[in-house]
Amino acid sequence: MNLRPPALRRRIGFLVFDGVKMLDFAGPAEVFVEANQASAASYEVVLVSPDGGDVTTSIGARVAVRCAAGAGGRFDTVVIPGSELPPAAFVTPEVLAATRILAAGTRRLTSICSGAFVLAELGLLDGKRATTHWKFTDALARRHPEVRVEPDSLFIREGNTYTSAGVAAGVDLALALVEEDHGADAAREVAQALLVYMQRPGGQSQFSASLAGPVPRSPLVRAVADLVWADPARPYTVQELATHARVSVRHLTRLFRAELQTSPAEYVAFVRFCLAREKLDAGHTVTAAAAATGYGSYEAMRRAFVTRLGISPKKYQQRFRSTVRPPGIPAVSHAATG
Repeated sequence: MNLRPPALRRRIGFLVFDGVKMLDFAGPAEVFVEANQASAASYEVVLVSPDGGDVTTSIGARVAVRCAAGAGGRFDTVVIPGSELPPAAFVTPEVLAATRILAAGTRRLTSICSGAFVLAELGLLDGKRATTHWKFTDALARRHPEVRVEPDSLFIREGNTYTSAGVAAGVDLALALVEEDHGADAAREVAQALLVYMQRPGGQSQFSASLAGPVPRSPLVRAVADLVWADPARPYTVQELATHARVSVRHLTRLFRAELQTSPAEYVAFVRFCLAREKLDAGHTVTAAAAATGYGSYEAMRRAFVTRLGISPKKYQQRFRSTVRPPGIPAVSHAATG
């Protein structure tokens, strides 16, 4: 006999459109569907489009929807996915109008990846903290300066508005919503069933393909930058860098702030980190990478990685060096739970 009380039925509306990234809505939708099987949850997943017509996703698949956004009734949670198309191509008047209708009657409004541009265009993120995929954070900040963009967050809650980074971060956010509704045990059951982390450590910087900052413009700053990149292990002082550029420390610092938005010392630290990360990607040991890039010890390099990525060098290398297990190393037998 099932003695669990019936769960509150929650309708989850996903707004899809031509060019929508399939994993942005399919991943979170599966979390809610799995929650129905793994716990006492009662979610109804509903796909809607601006006009009620079927849509073509990022992989070319046609997806059938239940109805137009204006005909779907009230949703407990509304999800606005993103697209690989530039915002100017998918943030159309039709998508904006549909989002405005859906947002007006929902308890929770969420976006996945570049779906944040839709919310921002409607002013729904004004004055709020928000995030999006690392590829789009700069563009979101430039286009909507009234939004407080946090580039490294996997997802952010601000009141009843939630934004997340790209693709898999939508799964992270959906798990967090399940936890809000039904508790940590229910979310953990879903994570175990889907073989995903319940909560991933670190921010999305660890997944970024490039951390390169602004390019030096003036010959003086470029000369200093070239020196540091060529020999990052050298124990530079700001005075030594200024002498190399044949300017005063004050003038060099002023040039770095103007061109690179950082100080000479911070720039040296940034270069060391980037090169250490490249060496880890290439398969060097953590100790070798630390020695080659000017970190005085493993602990110094570990602090740099934890500060910038939220994870240690060893954790970073374990996650991103290879997807292939070496011979003789068994697969992990337990479900990933964070």
